[in-house]
Amino acid sequence: MIFEKYSGSGNDFLITHICTQKNYAKLAQKLCNRNLGIGADGLIILKPHPKYAYQWLFFNSDGSQAKMCGNASRCVGYYAFKHSLAPRKHTFLATDKPIEVEIKDSKKVRSNLGNFSAIECLDIQTSYDIKAFKIDTGVPHIVIFTKNQEMLPKQKTLELKTLREQHNANINIAYIKNDDLIYVNTYERGVEDITLACGTGMAAVSIIAHTIFKTSKNPKCIPPSNEVLSFFIKDEEISFEGNVVFIATCII
Repeated sequence: MIFEKYSGSGNDFLITHICTQKNYAKLAQKLCNRNLGIGADGLIILKPHPKYAYQWLFFNSDGSQAKMCGNASRCVGYYAFKHSLAPRKHTFLATDKPIEVEIKDSKKVRSNLGNFSAIECLDIQTSYDIKAFKIDTGVPHIVIFTKNQEMLPKQKTLELKTLREQHNANINIAYIKNDDLIYVNTYERGVEDITLACGTGMAAVSIIAHTIFKTSKNPKCIPPSNEVLSFFIKDEEISFEGNVVFIATCII
């Protein structure tokens, strides 16, 4: 088997369009293991589709299947273009949601995550200062804002794990630096830890920050990877762009 490993803002994935294995969940657990495998946040298998350029099967590192992942959509778009599976600008099916991607240059890829759900204000108590909100940007997210950047969690905590299990959603802790800049740390389900970045999580934060706190429609977000990503809210849809890095070809 041959996989290629890519990183989108530190979110890393193993991608292939040629795989004869059938138990993808077990394969994801083995290959994504950072001690006994190659190591990655997820495993992605591209399959032909009659309407779209292709469709994906996406598996988290724990073997669970996920519908959507923002940074993965950028990595997959780059992979498909590189292997002549799709043109520079194309649409693929992420489980049940069409995603439009565009390879802007040799590194930068833009992904349109499409429509998002209504914002729900949650009545929950946390150790953070400001109200919690829930939104779905392809993946369900809880967003909690803090009053200072020092409160952003740098490692997983019992509180984050409990919130994630109670709401079956990714947990985003965010700090609004100014109208155009937001810091975001995300505890992701399936990985069960704070990852270096989460595209749909930063999208969720951007939408709620603009709607509730009247920040810019086009903010910059900075995840733990410290890469600056650009987000764009327009006509009830959100898109974002950032660099995609090819890491290695992995032969198993």
